[in-house]
Amino acid sequence: MNPTIRKTFNESFTEEKYADFLVDLNAGVKSPIEFRIAETPVFLTDDFRDKLIKAGDEIVATILKPGFKDITERAIPGAWRITNENAHPHFITLDFGVCKDGAGNIVPKLIELQGFPSLYGFQVHLAENYRHAFDIHGNQTIFFNGLNKSSYLDLLRKTILGPYQPDEVVIMDVDAPNQKTAVDFYLTEGYIGTPVVSLADLIQQGSQLFYLHHGEQKRIRRIYNRLIFDEIESDPEIFDKVVDIRQPLDVEWVAHPSWFYRISKFTMPLLQGDYIPKTQFLHELKETPADLQNYVLKPLFSFAGQGVIIDIMDGDIEKIKDPENWILQEKVTYEPVLKSPDGGVKIEIRLMYLWPDGDAKPTLAINLARLSKGKMIGVRYNKDFNWVGGTVAFMHK
Repeated sequence: MNPTIRKTFNESFTEEKYADFLVDLNAGVKSPIEFRIAETPVFLTDDFRDKLIKAGDEIVATILKPGFKDITERAIPGAWRITNENAHPHFITLDFGVCKDGAGNIVPKLIELQGFPSLYGFQVHLAENYRHAFDIHGNQTIFFNGLNKSSYLDLLRKTILGPYQPDEVVIMDVDAPNQKTAVDFYLTEGYIGTPVVSLADLIQQGSQLFYLHHGEQKRIRRIYNRLIFDEIESDPEIFDKVVDIRQPLDVEWVAHPSWFYRISKFTMPLLQGDYIPKTQFLHELKETPADLQNYVLKPLFSFAGQGVIIDIMDGDIEKIKDPENWILQEKVTYEPVLKSPDGGVKIEIRLMYLWPDGDAKPTLAINLARLSKGKMIGVRYNKDFNWVGGTVAFMHK
C-alpha cells in the first residue's frame, strides 16, 4: 500500500475527525448504516493497482469463454432455477486478499467471486465522505477505466435500467428496508430513481408483476435483484405467502439469479494464474495433500463464510457426505500491510464490474475494501477491534 499517503493520513487522523465523518456519512440517508465503517480508506500503489487489474482481466477472460454456461450448469440448485436467464452477468465482483508471495512481493490473491451486485451505490457516497472528512487529494480516485462520478453513474444507470424508465425497474430484496445493506438500496434509488421493494410487495396478475406506486399499480419490467436465495432457504413455505418468483414471469432480471451460482466458489477450480489459489472440487480429489494445513474446505452453497472449515482436522474430508458440493482450496494468508496506530491490518479488495446489455464485455468500474484484524474478514470476526470494517480503496488517476 502507498506508504507516503498512509503516513500523511495517520499523522493527521484524530478520533474527532472520524466521529464527524460518521455523522456526515449517516446524514440524509434514508436508512442508517448497519455495518462498521473503518477509520481509514486504503491507498493503493500504482503497482498493486495494476496487479489487481491484470488478475481481474484473467478471471473475466475465463467467464467470457464459449461454453462457460454449460460448464457451470451444475452450480445452479434445482430448487432455485428461474426462467428468463440472460446471456451474461450484469455484475461481477472479485474479492482479493492482500498477500505476500514467496519472493516477498505484495500481491493480490483471489478469495471469492460472484455474479451478483454489491454496494454499487454506497461506495460512491462513502468515498465522497472520506475525501471531505480527511482532505484526500483530488488526484486520488476510486474508479477504474477513466470513469468519474458522473460517467460511473451513467454506466450504473445503463446497466440497471436498460431500455426502461426508472419507475419500471425495482430494487428488490426479501425484506429490503431491514437488510444490512438497505443504505445502498436507497442511495441507488436516489442516484437513478429505481424504487425499493420487498418480496412481499410484488403483485402478480397473470404472468406480469406490479407494485404500488403512489397508490396505483405500476408494471415491473425489470428487477434489480438483491435477493440471495440462501437467505430464504430456511423458510420452505415462503412462496406460500408471497409471489413465487421461480415461476415463468414476464419480467427481466438484472442480475439473473442463476449468475449468483455460476460465478461463485464453483468457478474457482476453473481458474488458473499467479493470483489464483489452487482449488479442486472435493469429489475430484485424487490424493489428499500432504500439507493439508495449508488448505481450507469450503461448501459451494453457503453465504458469508458459513460452513467454511479453516483448520482441517484428520477425518474432516471423509465426514463430508456430498463432496461434489465442496471445494478444497489453498489457504490464503493475508499480509497485514495497512499500518494503523496500533499495528498491522489485513485488507481485502473487491473489484466491481458492470456489464450493461449491448456491451461486448464487462467494465471494471469501482471497488470496495474491507479491513480486518480477526481470523476472517467478515464483520462477525472483527466485533472487538478498531480500524476494521467496510471502506474503499483510492488510487492515482
